[in-house]
Amino acid sequence: MLVVALLILVALAFDFMNGFHDAANSIATVVSTRVLTPRQAVAWAAFFNFVAAFGFGVAVATTIGKGIVAPEAIDKTVVFAGLSAAFIWDVITWHFGLPSSSSHALIAGLAGAAVTERGWDVLVWSGIERVCLFIVVSPLVGLVFGVVIMVLMLHLFQHASPSAVDRVFRRLQLFSAAAYSLGHGTNDAQKTMGIIAVLLFSSGYLGKTFYVPMWVVLICHVAIGLGTLFGGWRIVRTMGMRLTALQPIGGFCAETAGAFALILSASAGIPVSTTHTITGAIVGVGATRRASAVRWGVARNVVWAWILTIPCTAAIAAAICLPFRLLH
Repeated sequence: MLVVALLILVALAFDFMNGFHDAANSIATVVSTRVLTPRQAVAWAAFFNFVAAFGFGVAVATTIGKGIVAPEAIDKTVVFAGLSAAFIWDVITWHFGLPSSSSHALIAGLAGAAVTERGWDVLVWSGIERVCLFIVVSPLVGLVFGVVIMVLMLHLFQHASPSAVDRVFRRLQLFSAAAYSLGHGTNDAQKTMGIIAVLLFSSGYLGKTFYVPMWVVLICHVAIGLGTLFGGWRIVRTMGMRLTALQPIGGFCAETAGAFALILSASAGIPVSTTHTITGAIVGVGATRRASAVRWGVARNVVWAWILTIPCTAAIAAAICLPFRLLH
């Protein structure tokens, strides 16, 4: 029981780091448009990260718990190595200000540790294929939604004065930021829920049926909310200021596009990257003005971080897991 309790604390530490690392996803646009101060923005985002615990189900948590690695293959060593690898990768990318995917780091860490421990047969390939597909699909969906919503808003407000548009969207951005934080909370907190639930299941604490206890839902949302509250400012600068310059109307459109994409994917039980989704939405909004409005060099560095996340995190997890395997 003590080992399980310690591993749950490790999972919550990763969940906190997820919120800290991905705070930029929730607040970068609303900070860069100066609708809220950084302190106000993180408090706003953290509150709605927690509120997401009530009403969006646990479909993503179930996918993580059963749809990546066979549950019977996930023992305490695999959980520890997977979580530790994802945490380390988040720290590395945060240090360089790169908005990588905590979701894919966790999935890759879990898979890399499980393969090292039990071999390739323990992977659930249908689930992994769906995750890999949405590495490409989620930023494209965010980009398309961002373009469509931005074009629609520009059309609706084409005869309004710039000051009136700015005033209206400064208010509306409070709602879009809240909606995006709900999407972020329901998608990302569920990934840690899935890890804790499968740990409890494999340790015999859930009986014969896999499910996610309500207390696990609550503590995971508290952890990610607190992480967001302490947000990582290096990534905020990359997301909100370096990719493209945003006005309140652009911030509203990017957040609304990201919220739509995340809530739809969470309802379908697909663990997409909130980072990929909001980055695509921001690029889409910037590109509606002109292609040169997007700083493609910064975008290229972000994409490289995405590409490296899965192999690097899987390798770190394997390296952590290997000594345990040799001891056994």
